[in-house]
Formats: sequence, C-alpha cells, structure tokens
Amino acid sequence: MGILELTKTFKNKELLDCALTHKSWVNEHPGVRSSNERLEFLGDAILEFLVSKKIYEQFSDKEEGYLTALRANLVNTQNLFEVASSLNVGESLFLSKGEEDGGGRQNPSLLADTFEAIIGALYIDSGLDAVTKFLEKNLFVQIPEKASQPLKDAKSRLQELVQAKSDGSPKYVVAQEAGPDHDKRFVIEVLVGGKPIGRGVGKSKAEAEQEAAQKALESL
Repeated sequence: MGILELTKTFKNKELLDCALTHKSWVNEHPGVRSSNERLEFLGDAILEFLVSKKIYEQFSDKEEGYLTALRANLVNTQNLFEVASSLNVGESLFLSKGEEDGGGRQNPSLLADTFEAIIGALYIDSGLDAVTKFLEKNLFVQIPEKASQPLKDAKSRLQELVQAKSDGSPKYVVAQEAGPDHDKRFVIEVLVGGKPIGRGVGKSKAEAEQEAAQKALESL
C-alpha cells in the first residue's frame, strides 16, 4: 500500500495532508494548516501500544526482556524509515524548499516521524481497527524475520563485537544537538579507537546512540 492507495482509505483527506506536513512547510505557508507534530505524538503512543499487544499475544512464552528487544527492532527509527520508504512517503511530504534541498525526502528521522503521524491521523479518521489492519500489512509482516534475528540491542551487540576484537569499548559523542526542548534532535557518533564508525539521529540521545551503533554494525 503506497500513499496513493492510503489516500483512498481516509474519509478526511485533510488529516492525511496534515500528517504529511513538516513544520518547515508551515513556516513558509503560515495559516494554512498545522504541522504533523501533534499527530506524530499520538501515533507514537498508538504504535507502541499495538506492537506491544501484538507481540505479547504472539509470544506468550517469552519474558519481558525478549518482548522489549523485539519491539525495539520493529519501531526503531531505521526500521520505520524503511517502512515509510516502501510506502513512498517521501514523495508526498510537504516540505520547505530548504528542507527538500537538504535531502528531507530521504531523511530517516523525518520519514520515521511522518510514519508515526500517519498512524495518528488514521486513528483519528477511522479508529484502532483501521490502524491495526494498516500495521498488519506494513509492519507486523516483519515479525517472523525480526524474531529470527539477534534481539540484543545494537549497542550491546557492538560492545561485544568491539571487545572481542580489542581491549577498548565504543565511545558515543554528541556531534550535533538542535531544536527546542520539546522537539530535540540529537546526532551521535560512535567512535572506536578514536575513529568514527557510525552516526545516528534521534529524538533522544539513547535513540540516536542505538541508531549509530546499528550503522556501525552494518559498516563492520
């Protein structure tokens, strides 16, 4: 299901437009509509709830630690970015010219946030059942594959890998911090032996560190 097909499912198309509207576009078009930040806030909570419910029911024999790690593998920025990309979300974003010129249509954090905003909009428009069906088609299908992969978080796996090869440990440093307190964006670099091997972006340092560690694992 791409954005075009998703548009057909919305009763209120303005909700979907709002979900696709980045704050940079609002700054260039004041008074037209609000950005997707409030919908993102709602969608984030709904996504976590529905993913938690799904894996709680599907893995009745697993403990909390396993379920937490599996959920993280499904809802992390990189995975949501990949799902959003498969839906061609980037093509339909409302962005400022500057944000677009800066690669906003392919920005992992921006697309992951937009995916959450779409979930918030779909919930308001059509309710929890519609969101569940959307996730069944676009996210829950990944569960068997994710469950077959290592479920330790990326930082733990990188730590083990680096320590197996040397006496050192990965070091995480803040390369950039931007935005107001309620909407921070952190860019974290992970260093091994003083050399950067991965970079991540997130709404918190912890999220950015996990993404940096995942990038580092891929590069190694």
